[in-house]
Order: sequence, then C-alpha cells, then structure tokens
Amino acid sequence: MDLVATTCVLRIQIFESTFLLLQTGIEKQYTNMQPFLTKNFLLQTETACNLYHEHAAHLPIIDYHCHLNPKMVAENKRFDNIAQIWLDGDHYKWRAMRSNGINEKYCTGHDASDKERFLEWAKTVPYTFRNPLYHWTHLELKTAFGINTPLNPENAEEIYEHCNQMIAQDARFTPRGMMEHYHVEVVCTTDDPADSLEWHKVAMSDPTFHTKMLPTWRPDAAMQIDSSTFTPYIHRLSEVTNRDIRTFDDLLDALQERHTYFEQMGCRLSDHGIEEFYDEPYTSAEINVIFQKKLLGEKLNEHEVRQYKHAFLYTQALMDYAAGWTQQYHYGVIRNNNTAMFQRVGADTGFDSIGEFNTAKALAHFLDELNQEGHLTQTIIYNLNPCANEVIATMIGNFQDGSTPGKIQYGAGWWFLDQKDGMEKQMTALSNLGLLSRFVGMLTDSRSFLSYPRHEYFRRILCNLLGNDIENGLIPYVGYEKQRLEQMVEDICYYNAKQYFKF
Repeated sequence: MDLVATTCVLRIQIFESTFLLLQTGIEKQYTNMQPFLTKNFLLQTETACNLYHEHAAHLPIIDYHCHLNPKMVAENKRFDNIAQIWLDGDHYKWRAMRSNGINEKYCTGHDASDKERFLEWAKTVPYTFRNPLYHWTHLELKTAFGINTPLNPENAEEIYEHCNQMIAQDARFTPRGMMEHYHVEVVCTTDDPADSLEWHKVAMSDPTFHTKMLPTWRPDAAMQIDSSTFTPYIHRLSEVTNRDIRTFDDLLDALQERHTYFEQMGCRLSDHGIEEFYDEPYTSAEINVIFQKKLLGEKLNEHEVRQYKHAFLYTQALMDYAAGWTQQYHYGVIRNNNTAMFQRVGADTGFDSIGEFNTAKALAHFLDELNQEGHLTQTIIYNLNPCANEVIATMIGNFQDGSTPGKIQYGAGWWFLDQKDGMEKQMTALSNLGLLSRFVGMLTDSRSFLSYPRHEYFRRILCNLLGNDIENGLIPYVGYEKQRLEQMVEDICYYNAKQYFKF
C-alpha cells in the first residue's frame, strides 16, 4: 500500500475512533441511546436479531428487477472512482442534491469533476436524515468499503481517496466483483424488445461469471402511442425484425418474434411501466385503424389512446401466458413533470412523482378478462401511491387459483416507497389481507452496482416487524410455529423467489 493510501486509512481510522468515543460519551448521558449502524441496526428486539442473523443475513440475493447496464457487466467495467459508481444515473441522489441547493452541473452535468461531484454529495448527506438515502449511503460504505463513520464534509476527501484506492486495487469493485461480494445469484435487467441482448450473450458465455444475468421484456416504447417517439420506434423495430410494420397485427407479429428470442436468451419476466390500467372496449379493426392513423401522423383522441393501450397490454399478457412467464406491472407514476429540465437533461433524471389514478375497476377487469379465458399467468403488481396498498392487497386475492403459491403477487415497496415506512406499510397490508409468507421479497430497482445492501435493509425491516410481533405475544415462537416462522423469513428473503421464478 502506497503512502497516500496509508495516510487515508489512518485518517479514516482516526475519524472512526473519534466517532466511537463521541458515541460512548453520548451514551453515558443517554443510556438508552443506540449507536448508529451496529450489527443490530434496525433490529429492536432479541428475537428480531436472531431472525436476521441466523435466518436472513447469509442468504443469496435474487434481484429480479433492476436497471443495470448489461454492457458494463459483460465488459466488467473498471470504475475510476466512487463518484462514477455512486452518482452516475442515480436520480435519487440528484433529487436530494437539488433540494439541498446544489447546482445541476454536480448532478447530471459534465462540467464538474468526479471529485467535485462527490464532495457536493457529501455536503448533502448530513441533510438527508430520515431519508432512506442516509441509511443506504452508509450501508454501502460499510459493507463495500469497511467504513463505519458517517460521511460528511469534514471527512469527505479522506473517504473519497480511501474508496478510490480500494477501487483501483481490488477487483471486487467491478460489476461482477460487486455481485459476487454481495452473493447475487440472479440479476434481471430491463430490456427493450429491439435490444440485441448481445451483452447478455457475452456474460452468459463467460465461465468465470457465476451470477446469472437474464433479460426482462419491457415493451413500453411500443405501447406509448401518445408519444412523439412512437413512430420512430416502430421504424426501429421494423429494421430489427426485417418486417414491414404497417398494421397492429404486423406489430404483434414482430413483437412475438422478439418475445421468442428473449425466451431463448433466458428471459422469464416481462415488465410494464404504466400510469394506470385501461378498461376501454375495443375491436381488432378499431385498433388497426388507430395504429394506422398514428403512423400517418394524425392526432389521436384520449379514448383511442386508451383503447390502444388496453389492447396492447392484453395482447402482451397473452404472449407471456403462452411462454409461461411472470408479468410485472409498475403503475402510478407521473413522469417528466419538469418540462424545462426534461428538455435539458432528458428522462429518468429525477423529475417524476407519485400519481393519483382511479384504476381499481380497470385492473380488476383486466385480470378478470385474462382469467376467464384461462390466460392469466403469474403476475406481480406494484403500486406507487400508498393509498392503493389495501386495494392491491385485496385485488391479488381475487385471482389466486391454487395452482401456484402466491400466483398473483403484491410487489415490494417501489421507487418512492422502497424505504422503511413504505416497506412496513406494504408488508402490513399484505399481512392483513393476504399471505405475507408467500411474498417473493425485495429487489433493487436500481442502476447502481452498489445498491445490493437494499436487500439487507429490507431483510432487517422484515425481521424487525416479525420480531416485534413475537415479543408482543402476537405470534407464537415455540415448537412447530417457531420453525414455520423462521422458514417464513428465509422464504421471503430467498426461497419464495427461487421457487416462483424458476430461473
């Protein structure tokens, strides 16, 4: 280790020692105060500690929904510094930085250096108390870099240099290295039907890569007929499939060809990012007319748009059923609300929010029409507005058919809800109105290779929730029931997903 690295390590050790001494002094004044981020972080009872350490912590990760870049995985990209791993593409951090008065050039801009961007993030971190970013940041520093002191402007430069020394010297900080470090067994990326999946091929053919990376079918671009990008996308899909796409039936033929290709590449999941579900009646002739009007540049009315989206989701569900896939629906987001910033920095940059949609009846009808025809495949529904928690928790029970445990799933707390309060409310609604024991658990939904501690975060919250119930006398914890409860924890953290998806 060179002199710079040694100096950084010593300085961080001093910071950590000082931090521990400060905590010790505080504890003498407030004897009931818990230190930050100990091994029992978030675990409030002895039972919760036992459940987590003995039955959750050691299990592998099945990350069945994320937005990682397959090319980075295939090439096993070497990052230059922690800012590239942490800040590139992370709209969660960008939103917090903007709210803290940080200039856009340190978020999505290219005029600032990586170090400057990191230091601006470090300035923001102490302002994120009670935001999940504070917990995620320090879980990642601890589990990846062994840093146990909070990040702040006073120690930011030392931590930056220390992390960069580790990144430069340790293969653990490549995409594959981080997956292996966090025991990721399966990771499912999010992929457009027109994608070649060439990087999945590269990764799959490498015998040294032990994590299974599979594509997920995400056909949103072919559904957004009300978008200016729709017609160019149809032309792109036409080129990829070497088909002349002039009608909706032509589109379905092209998508079926790609769907089959995705299946051959190991895909077992579809995913749809939608504002709401649709219930407008339609005929095949009407949808073909709507499709052709769009290609001719004619303006569609709202009813026609909703008819098309209903038909599109329905036909996609038929493809998924025929292939034996699981379909996922992430609904309830209003995207790109800030027009000026959308034009400046593009989509997925932190200007989206929770929407309000009256979609329960449309969802019920959508699932019902598939179910009546015997074409309802395994389904996961994620709501973004927490006011729909009980709606979804009751809706899934309408279409369980005994063929598969938890065939219709209430998806984990998503996006703005993947924090402690959101996770607890999602699991409480599922517990009260369904079977939490059949839940397929957590996912990262992230673009960062350092996001895997979110699974740890979820597991700790789950164990604490159950541990509190046990110690309050709400769940028995002896004999058969003790074994069932411990198996329940292991199932939710790993085994349910492994059995449900059959990767």
